[in-house]
Amino acid sequence: MSNNKNKSGIKASISTNDEEKSGGLGFFEKYLTIWVALCIVVGVLIGVYLPQIPQTLDKFTYAQVSIPVAILIWLMIYPMMLKIDFTSIKNAAKQKKGLAVTCGTNWLIKPFTMYAISYFFLLVVFKNIIPANLAKEYLAGAVLLGAAPCTAMVFVWSHLTKGNAAYTLIQVAVNDLILLVGFVPIVALLLGVTDVSVPMDTLLLSVVLFVIIPFVAGYFSRTMIIKKKGVEYFENVFLAKFNGVTVVGLLLTLIILFAFQGQKIIDNPLHIALIAVPLTIQTFFIFFLAYLWAKVWKLPHDIAAPGAMIGASNFFELAVAVAISLFGLNSGAALATVVGVLVEVPVMLALVAIANKTRHWFTK
Repeated sequence: MSNNKNKSGIKASISTNDEEKSGGLGFFEKYLTIWVALCIVVGVLIGVYLPQIPQTLDKFTYAQVSIPVAILIWLMIYPMMLKIDFTSIKNAAKQKKGLAVTCGTNWLIKPFTMYAISYFFLLVVFKNIIPANLAKEYLAGAVLLGAAPCTAMVFVWSHLTKGNAAYTLIQVAVNDLILLVGFVPIVALLLGVTDVSVPMDTLLLSVVLFVIIPFVAGYFSRTMIIKKKGVEYFENVFLAKFNGVTVVGLLLTLIILFAFQGQKIIDNPLHIALIAVPLTIQTFFIFFLAYLWAKVWKLPHDIAAPGAMIGASNFFELAVAVAISLFGLNSGAALATVVGVLVEVPVMLALVAIANKTRHWFTK
C-alpha cells in the first residue's frame, strides 16, 4: 500500500490510489478547491435568481431532512458500506481506545468548547457589531450544533480519508445512542432551557436513511456479487465503478445547500460571516484535539481520522429542528444552525486534506 502511495503521490486532498491509477475523477480532485468555490457561487446564484428551484426541492423535506440531499448523501455513503463485512464489524467493536477518543471528545469536551468559543466571539469580540440579544440567540444555535455530533456525513469524510468503514459504523451507532440521553441535559445546562426535547422523527429518519438503508444495501450487494463473481471481481471491478461518486455527490450537495440559503446569505452577509468565525475555529480545534489524542494513543490512521471527523462535524438536521422548535423559524438560533450547514462541507474538506497529508504521522 505504501508503494502505491509513493508512486502516485497525493495529487489532491481526497484522491485515492485506485482513482489515480484508473483515471477516475483526477481532474476534478486536482482542482477540488476551485470546484467547491464554483459550486458555492452557483448555489447562491440559483437561490437568488432561480428561487423556484430550491422552493421546489424544499417541498421534499420531512422532519428537517431534505430528501434530495439525503439521496446524494446516501450515494456517497453506499460505496463505503460495500466494504463492510460482519467480521470487520466485530473487530471494530474491539477498538475501545478509538471509541474513547470519539465519545470523550464529542460529549465531555465539544459542547463546552463550542459554548466558550462562541460566547467569546459573539458576545465579546463582536459585541459592537452584533446586538446583545441577537448574539445570545446565535450562541444558542452554536450550542445546539456543538451538542449534536455528526451522523451522516462522517461516513463521507471517513471514506475520503480511507477510514476504517466498520469502525465508522460502530462509532456512529454509539454516538446516536449517547445522543438519546446526552443531548437534552447538555443543551439544558448550557442554555438554561428546560423544555428541550430530541425530535425523534428527525433522529430516526436520519438513522434509517444514513445508516440502516445504505448498510443493508451494501451488505447484500457485497454478498451477492462476491457469491456470483468472486472477491477479485468485487474488489477490482465492481468497487472501481464508484470511483468519483463521492466527489460528485459532495459538489452537488454543496450546490443544493447553498441554493436553499442563497437569499439569506445575500441578506445577512456580515452576520453570517461573523457566526462562521467561532464555528470554523471550533471545528478545527475539535478535529486536532481528537486527532492528536489518537496519535498519542498510537491508534492507526484509519481509526484516528474518522474518530476526529465525527466530532468536528455536526448533526445539523437535528440542530436546525431543535432551534426552530425552541426559538422559532426566523430566530437567530435557527440562522446560526443554518450557518453551521454552510460552513460544514468546505471546512471538513480542508480537514480531509490535512488528514490525508498527515497519514505518515500514524502507525499502520
